[in-house]
Amino acid sequence: MSEVLLFTDGASLGNPGPGGWAAILRWGEHEKELSAGFLCTTNNRMELMAVIEGLQALTRPCSVQVFTDSRYVHDAIHHGWLKAWQQNGWKTAAKKPVKNQDLWQRLIPLLQSHHVHFVWIRGHAGHPENERCDALAKKAASGTPLPPDPGMEEDCS
Repeated sequence: MSEVLLFTDGASLGNPGPGGWAAILRWGEHEKELSAGFLCTTNNRMELMAVIEGLQALTRPCSVQVFTDSRYVHDAIHHGWLKAWQQNGWKTAAKKPVKNQDLWQRLIPLLQSHHVHFVWIRGHAGHPENERCDALAKKAASGTPLPPDPGMEEDCS
């Protein structure tokens, strides 16, 4: 099984507002950068999209270390919140609907296809790949024209 490092970040210029995600895939001596933006989205959605798009770019099952500065993404996996949300009919412990359910549902089969380990890193702390992803995500959020985020429920107008 190939070993891959996946560095991710998401950005939102306003929350909600225009947003972007970025991922850097590294395997052996190979590296690939991915990024895209949306017209109206949130930071958490972009953090999730970065992980989803990075994992989707893999063409076969891999052992993946995902580096994220998102506590939201890291903790949902690491602390078992995602499994609990599924078992509770997509409700939080407070019995409220889980936000970004559409993206979590896209992530689940990717987590099953690969052996994935999440590593939290402090954002904006000089980590080279995190800083690069941050720059790519912000650039993607600033692009024009940006498509709508199909899962976004809030109005950015």
